[in-house]
Amino acid sequence: MDLIRQFPDGQICIEDNGKIVAAALTIKVDYNRYSLPHVYTDIVDENDIIQHNPHGDAMYGLDVFVHPDYRGMRLGRRLYHARKELCQSENLKAILAGGRITGYHKLSDELKVAEYIEQVKRKTIHDPILSFQLANDFDVKRIMRHYLPEDDKSQGYATLLEWDNFFYEADQSSIHELDKTLVRIGIVQWQMRQVTSLEDLLEQSEFFIRSLSNYKADFALFPEFFNAPLMGLQQDQTSVEAIRYLASFSGAIKQRFSELAITYNINIIAGSMPEDRDGKLYNVSYLLHRDGMIDEQLKIHITPHEQRDWVIDGGNEIGVFETDAGRVGILICYDSEFPELGRMMAEKDVQIMFVPFWTDTKNGYQRVRLCSQARAIENECYVAIGGSVGNLPRVDNVDIQYAQSAVFSPSDIFFPHDATIAEASPNTEMIIFADVDLDKLKQLNTEGSVTNLRHRRLDVYGGFTQPKSSK
Repeated sequence: MDLIRQFPDGQICIEDNGKIVAAALTIKVDYNRYSLPHVYTDIVDENDIIQHNPHGDAMYGLDVFVHPDYRGMRLGRRLYHARKELCQSENLKAILAGGRITGYHKLSDELKVAEYIEQVKRKTIHDPILSFQLANDFDVKRIMRHYLPEDDKSQGYATLLEWDNFFYEADQSSIHELDKTLVRIGIVQWQMRQVTSLEDLLEQSEFFIRSLSNYKADFALFPEFFNAPLMGLQQDQTSVEAIRYLASFSGAIKQRFSELAITYNINIIAGSMPEDRDGKLYNVSYLLHRDGMIDEQLKIHITPHEQRDWVIDGGNEIGVFETDAGRVGILICYDSEFPELGRMMAEKDVQIMFVPFWTDTKNGYQRVRLCSQARAIENECYVAIGGSVGNLPRVDNVDIQYAQSAVFSPSDIFFPHDATIAEASPNTEMIIFADVDLDKLKQLNTEGSVTNLRHRRLDVYGGFTQPKSSK
């Protein structure tokens, strides 16, 4: 049933009066991965999980079978022909298969496996499977040892077979607009310091943006409330007055950061800033694209401190944004501690989550860090967290900070052993870089040691988000 759900067109059947008498089972795979030697468990693991890749550029033949009463009617040949037509209609590179050589056990004492295959190709020996595949225009590309160790008839060997789609056409747009797979993330671990004007803050911001651009970063991540030093420009204000005063600068900062994104050819996640909308305050993060487009994400979950001291309201929507360097989402600080938001992003194929945060203690920082690592693992994506350091003696409620910015990956063999690609020194102003490979996320999704997104049991916990009635 999984095959029918995952790749219905690839499951081809022949019926006789409503009875299935022959079938060919097929999946999609990555050509570069499976055109190299592999074993059967790379395709179907020990738990019978089939490694279908919906983004694959080749087909892989799992099996062909014909009912004994219908053999000799060329049904197998018709199934192979239907596979080839599907490969062409889907514009896939090739059909691959691991072919058993079931006659080899009879001659293994006399012939090496390569000699046996050569004689089958010359038709001096007939092999029930290989001869059929060769007759259907498949070529033997390699010999695969230990493909199916328990296959005594083949002595554990298999042939790597390939039928090339002569009509395959690479995506012409990719000649000029290749999808970017290697992405460089830059993070500003920002030191809170007193400023004398808005220009003072923007000058410091531009320094970091220019530095990240010089190192060819695709993204620059600033912390939550990185503009808080501006509250120090006016003294003797209440907390609510101070945060509303800070909000008065947000429009100018957004405009200037958008200009800098274009000038320095870098996508900027402008931390987060308070913004007044129809008398209500929101905590807003802006994504300033280097092509001039602007996206925004409102903080969904508001901390008790933000509600009590600043009277900030929460947003109601979570977005995933298409950029020239992947699909990204933004979880502002406290939002990273709610797995539902990350899962909503995963449902929209997020590849990188950015977490601008502000924490005053190591306890608070650890919550953000550990939850962000969990989001990376459970949603099979990269997560970058960026915070602020230093002290602001004259600014209430943001007087101390603690941060250790980092970039996290899922935890599997394709990634660093500790699932941390890069991290800053604690409580020190600096910038860090991390190169992340988006193709590894596709590989993880289909070939990972565990595949969290594919193995969810929605039949068990699909409705768990419904709140319990309070007692």
